[in-house]
Amino acid sequence: MEKETFNERVFKLKKHGTDTKTEIMAGITTFMTMSYILAVNPSILGDAGMDSGAVFTATILASIVAMLMMAFYANMPFALSAGMGLNAFFTYTVVMQMGKPWQFALTAVFIEGLIFILLSFTGFREALFNSIPINLKKAVSVGIGLFIALIGLLNAGIVGLGEVSLSLNTLASKEGFVFFLSLVIMVVMTARGVKGALLWGMLISTIISLFLGVSHLPDGNAIVSAPPSISPIAFKLDFSNVFSLEMFSVLFAFLFVDIFDTIGTLTGVATKANMLDENGNLPDGSKALLSDAIGTTFGALLGTSTITTFVESSAGVAEGGRTGLTTLTTAICFAIAAFFFPLFSIIPSQATSAALVVVGLFMLTTVAEIDFSDITEAFPAFMTILMMPITYSIAEGISFGMISYAGIKLLTGKGKEVSPLVYILALVFLARYLLPLFS
Repeated sequence: MEKETFNERVFKLKKHGTDTKTEIMAGITTFMTMSYILAVNPSILGDAGMDSGAVFTATILASIVAMLMMAFYANMPFALSAGMGLNAFFTYTVVMQMGKPWQFALTAVFIEGLIFILLSFTGFREALFNSIPINLKKAVSVGIGLFIALIGLLNAGIVGLGEVSLSLNTLASKEGFVFFLSLVIMVVMTARGVKGALLWGMLISTIISLFLGVSHLPDGNAIVSAPPSISPIAFKLDFSNVFSLEMFSVLFAFLFVDIFDTIGTLTGVATKANMLDENGNLPDGSKALLSDAIGTTFGALLGTSTITTFVESSAGVAEGGRTGLTTLTTAICFAIAAFFFPLFSIIPSQATSAALVVVGLFMLTTVAEIDFSDITEAFPAFMTILMMPITYSIAEGISFGMISYAGIKLLTGKGKEVSPLVYILALVFLARYLLPLFS
């Protein structure tokens, strides 16, 4: 009788119609497609005043913990890391727009993770997701896409916030050249089906930027080094304003976006992997949700924004990944990458900004799935999408979308189409705008 291998015993490879080689290659492919986050997340949270090197290490550690959970507990091929959109909300809305310290934002992320751990055991997370109108779910993704793309253009100096105008000086500069070169490389490589197109785009444009003097090699020209310490940002939570209305608003926005982002991603990737049952549900989906909840909680303690399932996991699934061995492989790649911070640190902001624009494009594609034939559905979705980049806030876009959806449905005699939970949320958001008028 053939002796059962460790991989077969733990990950049930034969049951899932796969083998070790396929799973490892799938995991490496997933890493290549999502590794841009190791350059982008430190850049975004760095804008919030956090130490970029520490964020780099914290992102890797939190991602590894979440992926180990996904690999050994859920046995699913879904990789996790700091979610795009959620990190932008962390920096550009909570810290820069609301004027809150990054410690306040980290506390909100920590509480969000604890809530999600509890909800993962009750099934409420799925119930909450099901109560929100499908068009608003899709509109949130589209709005975040536009918001992220705007951030990319702003960070690259291509447009100016407030004046909404092109910066001709930047367009004609070396920095502008690096940005557009990065953009072209990423789009062309994506079109040609190159794995890790965003990472390759950043690396190639970084090499060119070194010759142009836009970026510079680190001291000693070291490429490999020990991971930066997380001490500047680890365990810096601030509970002094935990019961404030602002904390509730921020916390709800994190919860709202993370719920849709994670469950939507799990559904999409699981569909591609033929992992859904006859009812369209993901067996043991609660295990996957618990994995990202634990990653988020642990990540907040270490000093990074919300950890969530990455849609780039679909790249690994397309390569044949079907079990947790794929995710374990991706986690190992993250661990190796921890020693290459000098390489990631020299990537110019123009290259990471181009990656934001391309990620924004990927998120924008959901707009084709929104029903615009019914104005009571179309207008709230439109307001959600429009208000995120205009107000420079994901939370405001969600607020306007929820309020307009509940209000229009009620005033047009379609109030029964709205769940009670949506009405409650709409009233909470409305009170947020009206209460200051009476204070």
